[in-house]
Amino acid sequence: MDDYYKGKVILITGAAGSIGSSLIDELLKYEPAVIRCFENNENGLFQLREKYSNGNIEKIRFLMGDIRDLGRMEYAFRGVDIVFHTASYKHVLECEYNPLDAINTNIIGTANVIQAAISQNVKKVIFTSSDKAANPSNTMGTTKLMAEKLMIAANDYGARSTVFACCRFGNVIGTSGSVIPLFKKQILEGKKITITDPKMTRFMITQDSAINLVLKTGIMAEGGEIYIFKMPSVNINDLSEILIEIYGQTEKEIIGKKPGEKMYEEIMTEEEMSRAYENDEMYIIYPYLHTLNYKKMSIYKKVEEIKNSSEMEFLGRDEIKSLLNEAGI
Repeated sequence: MDDYYKGKVILITGAAGSIGSSLIDELLKYEPAVIRCFENNENGLFQLREKYSNGNIEKIRFLMGDIRDLGRMEYAFRGVDIVFHTASYKHVLECEYNPLDAINTNIIGTANVIQAAISQNVKKVIFTSSDKAANPSNTMGTTKLMAEKLMIAANDYGARSTVFACCRFGNVIGTSGSVIPLFKKQILEGKKITITDPKMTRFMITQDSAINLVLKTGIMAEGGEIYIFKMPSVNINDLSEILIEIYGQTEKEIIGKKPGEKMYEEIMTEEEMSRAYENDEMYIIYPYLHTLNYKKMSIYKKVEEIKNSSEMEFLGRDEIKSLLNEAGI
């Protein structure tokens, strides 16, 4: 990452989460001035403090607070150069049953991040979104999409200098609440693996790749873009069979789709494709609210076709094993 993050004051919302805590580990390699860990989970914040108590704790600040509290956000954002906004409600089923809470956190909380960043002259804000924001069918995806819209529109708020951008990724392998830890837990406890539908497909990305995308977005963003790494597609039934092979024999049970679940995921819509560019590594969706910088985009090629997770060639068994090995599973 060169020296981009060296000497910077960085704040991470949702710092005790899977992505937030991994960001701390990676950012410390680039010698920031300080990393402020903003978190509403007291126990999570305590565990972060314990984790770094014998190492880089002089570079880390632990801030208790909630993104739904604008006043607290403004105080925490004083003197910050870059904000990585990872705090959100991310579980589809819980958001489906608790939509008002999802709105308050994922939408209103994001609006607070934007307002606090503008009022405190933060230089750059990067929002971590989800492929479920592309053509959403559930509350979680809808709130993530609205948060993206807020981030993109924030670049046109008028007299301000803050850059806002987003990155999207699919299912991050091994993060809390994701399918792989669930399947592993069911196998080790001698229970049946519960599969919603054996034809279901998902985009998969390792946690290291997700963090790499977030940090690259932080460097490259100029305002309003959505960055997406190219990700492989995995059939859920194939994944379950590999995990059974790794962790022990068990039976599978088909339980049907949960509320809000899709059979496949998309990484962008057709409308977004019309203003999307790509290289071998990633897609960049440019904002429709800005005049496009065609000179800059000349190093990429225009996206002519996009496939959802069911239309792609799925990873084979050996490829799934390789991906799980890369993710440390």
